[in-house]
Amino acid sequence: MTITRLKLTLEGVVPLVSRTLEVPSEIRLDRLHLAIQAAMGWENCHLYEFIAGETRWGLPDPDFGTDARPATKASLADVIDAARSAPIRYVYDFGDEWVHLIEAENIGDPTPGNLYPRLVDMINKCPPEDVGGLPGYENFLDAIGDRAHHEHGELMEWAGGSFDPHTLDADKLRLDVLKLAKKWKKQKRK
Repeated sequence: MTITRLKLTLEGVVPLVSRTLEVPSEIRLDRLHLAIQAAMGWENCHLYEFIAGETRWGLPDPDFGTDARPATKASLADVIDAARSAPIRYVYDFGDEWVHLIEAENIGDPTPGNLYPRLVDMINKCPPEDVGGLPGYENFLDAIGDRAHHEHGELMEWAGGSFDPHTLDADKLRLDVLKLAKKWKKQKRK
């Protein structure tokens, strides 16, 4: 088994939102999707796709007209091979269109005692689910940062209270990724 380090950066989001995950190169894309969801703090309630060059993997859905290959039948290694020098992207929520740029680097054998996937670094909090994509998030940050903004109270209530893009619950994100690693390790033994 080879471990690949993935740096995921949410494109266009200010302040910068990124995560660094270490995963087996042969991880299935449906599982990689779940690991990214846990690491980012997303709620896993929308469709997704991995894109490398002209090839796309996800959940084929005729209602959305997607011709994506099934994520359950491909691995991260397949995506890296297909990408060659093209960027790799993970798109989550086709309405909000959150595009994550993925930089992949093979780092070698697993470290004894580590479980994978493993969240090793994170910068800033992910935007709230269903905030309206980049323009909605920018408006959200403006509104919650300005008590005089006409949507301040409504968006603060919608967000469930305060929201600081610079403060994230690192322990919860690490734990959520670790839970997946433990679950998948147990399943592998069967």
